Amino acid sequence: MADHDLTGFDRDTFTHDGATRRILRRGTGPAVIVLAEIPGITPKVLEFAERVAALGCTAVLPVLFGTPGRDPHPSAHGRLKSRLYMASSLWKVCVSREFTLLATGKSSPVVTWLRALAADEHRRCGGPGVGAVGMCVTGGFALAMAADERLLVPVLSQPSLPVPLTKRRAATIDISAADLATVRGRCEREGLRVTGLRFRGDRLVPGDRFAFLRRELGEAFTAVELDDSFANPDAVTPVHSVLTEHLVDEAGQPTRGALDAVLDLLRTRLVEQRPDRAEDAPSTPAEA
Repeated sequence: MADHDLTGFDRDTFTHDGATRRILRRGTGPAVIVLAEIPGITPKVLEFAERVAALGCTAVLPVLFGTPGRDPHPSAHGRLKSRLYMASSLWKVCVSREFTLLATGKSSPVVTWLRALAADEHRRCGGPGVGAVGMCVTGGFALAMAADERLLVPVLSQPSLPVPLTKRRAATIDISAADLATVRGRCEREGLRVTGLRFRGDRLVPGDRFAFLRRELGEAFTAVELDDSFANPDAVTPVHSVLTEHLVDEAGQPTRGALDAVLDLLRTRLVEQRPDRAEDAPSTPAEA
């Protein structure tokens, strides 16, 4: 691939509690907050957002780190520049007070800003509620955002925080006890469902983390766990990114099945629940 010039995406900013960040937006219909993985909003993250928009949703991508549209693959900028870019994005996350990398029982401070963004996009876009798809370091953000009743579809793709350096950190996720209790209550009262995706051999997302979510959320948590052999062998990074870098975008492939399942969740719980839904709204996930 090559860098994406962001054609087809509107550019805007959103401010809450004194913090202003850039956002990209594409599509119409209920909002879905697409939270990028390290190193940022890559062309493959933008491809995912394009599929979300094709469903009849508004894909909203906050710029939390990295350069939107930049391709991290060494073939685009050379091996050294690609490594430096990856390192710079990771460093920004590590030194930012907005991200909780190691602490247990705590939601990252940036989640407050993201909840405000989701609420604003819900007012702007309408529909029954909002979806959120977090990836990698942002994976758990989608869960913590679900403490707000407007968040109807939380999807946690390879949630990597807290960094699993110890058994205790491996067996938890970056959400406060209060937020987790609120989400659990919504699952029990409202039928909220939480979806998680991971490759079984991914060291950043150990099986104990999903076991923790099963214990805490019970049947409300749906785990999609894939064998490493199903990952795209041409990806240059270790097996990790289910919906983007390690997606094998072919019918019948397990990663494509996982992608289609996520898109189907967004369609059935957001698009089809709109009281003003158009008769010609898409009924199946968009093809590549």
